[in-house]
Amino acid sequence: MSEPQKVADRPSAPPPAANSIDRFFKISARGSTFGREIRGGFATFFTMAYILVLNPIILGSAKDKFGHQLDTVQLTTATALVAAVMTVIMGVGGNLPLALAAGLGLNAVVAFQIAPLMSWDDAMGLIVLEGLLICVLVVTGLREAVMQAIPQPLKQAISVGIGLFIAFIGFVDAGFASRIPDAANTTVPVQLGGTGTLSGWPVLVFCLGVLLTIGLLARKAKGAILISIVTMTIVAIVINSVADIKSWGLTTPKVPDDVVASPDFGLLGHFSLFGAFGQTSAITVVLLIFTLILSDFFDTMGTVVGISAEAGLLDEGGRVPGLGRVLLIDGVAAVAGGAASASSSTSYIESAAGVGEGSRTGFSNLVTGGLFALALFLTPLLTIVPLQAAAPALVAVGFLMMTQVKHIDWDRYEIAIPAFLTVAVMPFTYSITNGIGAGFLAYVVIMTVLGRAREIHWLLWGASAMFLVYFAIDPIEQVLGVK
Repeated sequence: MSEPQKVADRPSAPPPAANSIDRFFKISARGSTFGREIRGGFATFFTMAYILVLNPIILGSAKDKFGHQLDTVQLTTATALVAAVMTVIMGVGGNLPLALAAGLGLNAVVAFQIAPLMSWDDAMGLIVLEGLLICVLVVTGLREAVMQAIPQPLKQAISVGIGLFIAFIGFVDAGFASRIPDAANTTVPVQLGGTGTLSGWPVLVFCLGVLLTIGLLARKAKGAILISIVTMTIVAIVINSVADIKSWGLTTPKVPDDVVASPDFGLLGHFSLFGAFGQTSAITVVLLIFTLILSDFFDTMGTVVGISAEAGLLDEGGRVPGLGRVLLIDGVAAVAGGAASASSSTSYIESAAGVGEGSRTGFSNLVTGGLFALALFLTPLLTIVPLQAAAPALVAVGFLMMTQVKHIDWDRYEIAIPAFLTVAVMPFTYSITNGIGAGFLAYVVIMTVLGRAREIHWLLWGASAMFLVYFAIDPIEQVLGVK
């Protein structure tokens, strides 16, 4: 991301508004034009459209506690619908060139951490609760207080850990890495490919996709992730038509009979607000909600400030215009995502692509949202993408999130050790909650040992106490005679 633009970069005497739409969105006042806003809207959509493929694959590849899986077509519809509606609402209500869609990282928490403990309806109910709590935090002003409670390096470590976790999921989903069965009687938990070597056309598609994606990223090509997904899907379709392949996994790449189809809204409204409390312990549910809030919370703040700075919209004090409305809409997006079974929706840093094309107002969101609405009718095209063509995007997103590691001061052990544990524990235990808990507890212990306990915010003390109970839940239940 480039250096924030100064207020002086915008015209000191903007031309008068051309019409009521111009006045409403302040297009001329912010030194933009309708042409720039439209181009920016297209750029943002094509940069983040990969979520229409990745979100259904991530959520659709997981099973809930009862072995149920979500339908890929319905997930695609839900993902596109929420992205379309909330992006338009952000444009009109927040007047920022900030698009929203299902959050990567957040959907991994839902798929691989929450769903195995309960039903899909219960899991999506937790997303709705998370969104409602975020809205409450915004209205009461507590969101800023919670932000101040957690040291910035730990926030960055959480992003890095989630990035590694997502990349690991990509390697496993594509078959590049696989678990060695316990019957093998070996201490090595994972291996290369299915037998210790890479074999088969699907894995080749993944490897080529990774090389293509990183090459495009290195060239800073706009829409690099989407270009890679589309290209490797075409390659997979060609390979599938000429080679004898036993299985591609969940999705077989082949040309659909129809390109256009009616959207399937079957997942809308399938959530249970408090059902999770009947499936697992209350402390686990509370910690899961806390994890969701934490991930959504800080990603959004960083994205909103970063995009506003890139667009030159911050005031002299570095404040985002209409921040309260923006954060409230982001919280509502989480609620909408859960209610539609699309996972929590959040603001996208890929909106920077639109800003790079000239977007400065929420008008560009009308274009981006309109394109997501159009995608509702193109599910046959979106559901032929195999895991091997989409998984390279997970590796790429993992890399992008990993770049936050440079901001952590590794010479300060009171920060470096908790950050390391946060980053390492997430992929090694296949749990984002475990990583956050390990980091929080390590930070509290080290700061206490150093005689700096008073520097720890009381909210962090409370969260660490909850994580302590979380990790020690088995012996606690035995002492209390629960088991």
